[in-house]
Formats: sequence, C-alpha cells, structure tokens
Amino acid sequence: MVRELVAAGHAVTALVRSDEAAGKAGKHGADPIVGDLFDGAWTAERFAEADAAAHIAATGGPDTADLDRTIVGAAVEAFRGTAKQFVHTSGIWLWGDNADITETSPLQPPALTAWRVPVEQSLLDSPIAATIVAPGIVYGHGGGIPAGVLAPARDDQGRVRLIGDGSQHWTSVHVDDVASAYRIVLEHGSPLGRLVIASGTNPTVLELAEAAAGAAGVAPENVEDSRGRLGAAFADALLLDQQASGARARELGWNPVGVSLVSQLRSGT
Repeated sequence: MVRELVAAGHAVTALVRSDEAAGKAGKHGADPIVGDLFDGAWTAERFAEADAAAHIAATGGPDTADLDRTIVGAAVEAFRGTAKQFVHTSGIWLWGDNADITETSPLQPPALTAWRVPVEQSLLDSPIAATIVAPGIVYGHGGGIPAGVLAPARDDQGRVRLIGDGSQHWTSVHVDDVASAYRIVLEHGSPLGRLVIASGTNPTVLELAEAAAGAAGVAPENVEDSRGRLGAAFADALLLDQQASGARARELGWNPVGVSLVSQLRSGT
C-alpha cells in the first residue's frame, strides 16, 4: 500500500513496531515511525498529525483483537470533530458461508474472527468518517494463505492436501489490487461503511490445489482431519464457502488487474 500511495503523490507516514519494519517501509518511500501501537495515547497523537489514516497492521496472533480495539479507540479520539478519513481493515470471513456476499449481507463470522463484529460496530457507531475495507483471500508476491497454507501441504505421496473435500469457494483478490482499493477509498474523501474488496474470481479449493499440485495431484481430507491438522478455528474459516463480486468497489473506479490466483499457483510464483 505504501508504494501505491507514494506513486500517486501522497506523503506517507508508516507507524511500525520494529526497526526491521521501519526499514521496509522506508525502502518503499514512507517516513517510518517506530512505536508501540498498543499504546492508544501514542497512536492517537500520531493519527492527529495526519490528514487521514489507514490501519493494516496485524500481529498474526490472538492479540490482534486487542490491537484493533486500541487502534479504533485511537482513531476515534484523534479524528472526532474532524472530516478526516479513517480506513479500517476487516476480512471476508466476517460474512460466513455465502454464495453472493455484498456489504449488506448478514454477518455470520466463524469463531476465529467473531471478535471483529463488536469492534467494527463501535467504529461504525462513532462520529468519525470511517470505512471498513474487507478484502477477500489475499494473494500475490509469494504471500497469503493459498501459497503459505494450501500449496505446501503435501501428503507422503507429494499430493497437495485439500481442506475438506475442496468444494468450498474462496473469493480472492491480488495484494496489489487491495493496495489500489485503499488508495481509492482514501482519495474518495467520504465514509463508505463496509466495503468488500474482491476480484470476482471465486475458485474452489480443489481448483486451487490442482493448480498448485500439477502432476502430483491432490488428496481429499475429511473435515475432522483438516481441523486436527490446522486447528479447529482456522480450519473452520478455511472451510467457508464464499463468493463475491466486489461490485460496489468497482462503482468507485476500482479495477482489479492482478493475475488470477489459479494462474499464480499454477506458475509457482
């Protein structure tokens, strides 16, 4: 996202938690500031110095919920009484099983992300100009769940292990397209509530696994075995059957152009 914003002429300050992260942000053109994002007062002070803010940080652990609560509280404190934009990051799992997810679909998150609902509702109920971006399954540049969790999971014959029988759809979006969506939202200048960011490409896990496996093939797995291998909460999220078009984002001028997830897995890039 830093590269996208800098390329569009924006000055970016990146709040990061380590010198290593600061180096990466600086390399892409941001002015990094190292600090404790769990310190709400410090974060609110940094937000108050900005014209807008986007929260994309995650710890990768159970304390992500505490981080989001802190960040939302800091944004409300800093932006109250202003028209400054705050863009928060959610995820597509919030809608649970759904063959046509839109922003107004009922929320039915799995246990893994159920904590998001009250945190995000508090933001939507606040007096600040907020948008909650909800990307689909993000991939690209060798990262994301498909490349990191699905493709490397092989049985003793070298076959890619499915998650369940693989019939569930994953609605997907390339990370570069996610970055352009954040830029468009920040430049839009008005709060949008929830916004689904999905390319409209909704492959099944079986299709993805076959693309990654090549001649080695795939190995179906019963649900309980998947839950045992991956952990029940994570597996239950990956077993969700989800499809989305991202139509509302396109109405804002967003145009996803990233290579498809199936193509990327097939090429191994």
